[in-house]
Amino acid sequence: MKTIVIALGALLVLASCNQDKTAYVDNTVLLKEYKEMKDTEAKYNTMAEAMKKEMDSVAKQFQAEVQEYQSNANSMSNAQRQEAEGKLMQKQQQLQQQQQMRSQQLRAESDKEIDSIITKVKTYVKDYGKDNGYTYIFGSNETANIMYAKEGKDITQEVLEEINAEVKE
Repeated sequence: MKTIVIALGALLVLASCNQDKTAYVDNTVLLKEYKEMKDTEAKYNTMAEAMKKEMDSVAKQFQAEVQEYQSNANSMSNAQRQEAEGKLMQKQQQLQQQQQMRSQQLRAESDKEIDSIITKVKTYVKDYGKDNGYTYIFGSNETANIMYAKEGKDITQEVLEEINAEVKE
């Protein structure tokens, strides 16, 4: 009888040792609060603002040309008006294409850098899990991939503190 109780006790200890260690991170919080992501977003917001100012300046110059044309239109012949209108329309199309091209280029650069950061965070979480003995680390976000988790299973802040500590100032 005593050996059966000891065997059962040993099985319980072994069973509890074999339980998978699980936790989750809030992906949205992790990425939003990751210093490198904040810095990247700030960099591209600054670049977008600078591009907007430059394009606004070009647009003002174009508006001045349109106003000059409108002021002089009555003194022009039909051929001169048509030629001036054609040039203005062509310039407007070029400006719009230039703006669209630059916006797409900036967006592509931003997307590429953000994708790189997301990959870096995923790799970090994977390494964190291995280093801390986790069998699973789940991701959660506003779409609620994890509907319930026992308190203490959210390791978002721990991971965030460690990954931010690695970012050089």
